[in-house]
Amino acid sequence: MNKNSVIYFILTFVLAGSITISFYMASKNDDINKNKMNHSEEIIKLPEPDEYGTISVEEAIEKRRSVRSFQDKEISLDDVSRLLWAAQGITHEERGLRSSPSAGATYPLEIYLVVGRVESVDAGVYRYLPEKNSLELVLENDVRKNLQKAALGQDFISEAPISIVISGIYERTTSVYGERGEMYVHMEVGHAAQNIYLQCESLNLGTVVVGAFEDERVKEVLALPENKKPFYILPIGKQG
Repeated sequence: MNKNSVIYFILTFVLAGSITISFYMASKNDDINKNKMNHSEEIIKLPEPDEYGTISVEEAIEKRRSVRSFQDKEISLDDVSRLLWAAQGITHEERGLRSSPSAGATYPLEIYLVVGRVESVDAGVYRYLPEKNSLELVLENDVRKNLQKAALGQDFISEAPISIVISGIYERTTSVYGERGEMYVHMEVGHAAQNIYLQCESLNLGTVVVGAFEDERVKEVLALPENKKPFYILPIGKQG
């Protein structure tokens, strides 16, 4: 092989390598961009909740009933926002106060939304982020049937277009109040659930609090971390 042939071979090898690296980097950048896009799609910003309802507090209290029959109709994103705000929404930005009272403002409750049929939102499990008034995707796909099975087969859970699951982290409160803090957490679950009940009446929706379920199965269905305990399931929809 003469000198010119050797030079030509080297240049060809270098050029081929450069092309290969360019294709690899382009592919890598595409993957990064896709990951960024997917990550951004996992957070859904909710509409700001309307502060003025259509009925008085007194009327909502009078009309409040437990509902176990739901129509197969989509829930609007506006209604979802108002329901979640009623449960744990921020009511004072500077102090971070929320819509239901909490012992020492420790806020142990974590709210999860099980979506079957919601306007512009795919079926799945979402965690409510009060500070951002947003939903964070936890699991894709419709898990309502699995949630129903975890709740001892109560069929209205899978029929409701959504369910709100109230869970909590005891340690946030017991770290301040000791063992008695567990009782305070249970009180807060009741406060949040009643807010949801009354908001449902305001929105012409129905709900019922469900406490009969297998804790570990519910945690598995929702992919809850070990330190979060489920307390209530509230299926919600238009009354059937």
